[in-house]
Amino acid sequence: MILAFVEHTGGTPTEPSLEALTLARELAADTASRLDAVVFGAEGAATADHLGTYGVETVHHADDERLDTYAPEAWAESVGQLVDTEGPEAVVAPGTDRGQEVLAHVGAKRDLPVVSNCLDVEAGETYELARQRWGGSLVEHAVLDSETKLLTAAEHEFSPSEADTVTAPTVRPFTLELDESDFRVSVDRVEESDTTGVALGEARVVVGGGRGVGGPDDYDKLETLADRLGGTVGASRAAVNEGWRPHEDQIGQTGAKISPDLYIACGISGAVQHMVGCKGADNILAINTDPEAAIMQKADYAVVGDLHEVVPELNAALGKEP
Repeated sequence: MILAFVEHTGGTPTEPSLEALTLARELAADTASRLDAVVFGAEGAATADHLGTYGVETVHHADDERLDTYAPEAWAESVGQLVDTEGPEAVVAPGTDRGQEVLAHVGAKRDLPVVSNCLDVEAGETYELARQRWGGSLVEHAVLDSETKLLTAAEHEFSPSEADTVTAPTVRPFTLELDESDFRVSVDRVEESDTTGVALGEARVVVGGGRGVGGPDDYDKLETLADRLGGTVGASRAAVNEGWRPHEDQIGQTGAKISPDLYIACGISGAVQHMVGCKGADNILAINTDPEAAIMQKADYAVVGDLHEVVPELNAALGKEP
C-alpha cells in the first residue's frame, strides 16, 4: 500500500496535496499496490469524494478531536501509528511546511529515512530519486532503501492528474494512543489575512515588484496591471525587507512558491532565492533597466526599460476599449 498524507481546507484537498497524490498513484501503479490516504480534522471525511477522483481506495481519518487543529508531533505520531498497523511501502506528503514537518517527525520517531522535495521517483526493490537541494540550485540523485519509504513531492513539479478510474473510497476512522506531551506544540488560532483578491499561490497571473519599484506607493501601477490581467501582486525579499509589502506577498525560497501561467517581474534582479519561488511559472516576462540582470537571462521574454514607463504603457493599452 502507498499512503498519501493529504492536507485539506474545509474538506477540499489542497493543490500541493493533489500533486503529492499524483506521485503516490504513480508509485502505487509501479508497485502494484493500492492507494490510501490519511487525513486530519473534523471535515477530513469530506475529502473522500475528491480523493476518489485520484484513485484513493481508503481514507484513514484520525479519530481524535484534539487533532482537529495542527499539532506537528501529535499528527506525526498518528501517521507513525498508522504506519505501524498498516505497513505501507511508502508515505508520500506534499512538499509544504506542514508536510515536511510531519514526515520529519515520523522519520525521527520511527528511525526511518526521509527524502524531501522529490522531482522524480522510480520504484523498485529500492527507490531511485531525484530531489531538489540548496533551494533548487542543485539536483541530487539518491537511492532510498527502507522498509517504509518516506518522501515529499516538490511543490509545482507534479501536475495534478485525476485517475482514469474513479473510486468510491471507504472512510475508516482509526483510534490513537496519544500522550499530552504530543500536544506540546499546537496551533491555537488562525488569523485570516485582510488581503482581498486572488491568493498568490493560486493566481494564474502574478505581477512581482522588487527594489526597482522604488517604494510602497509605486506599487499602485503594479496593482493596476495585476487587476487588468485578473492576477495578483507579489514582491521580492528586498521589497519585503524594506517594509513596502507584507511578508505574505514574498516570492522566493523563504516566501511563496508560485506557478502562474504568466509571471511579470518588475525591477527584480533575479537572485537564486527568488527564482526558487517563481521557477514554476509557465512564462516569465522581466522588465528591468539592466540587460545583464540575472532574471533577464532566465526570463522567456524581457523588456529592457524603466518599469515606471513600461508598466503605465501596459496599463494604458490594457485599459483601451477593444
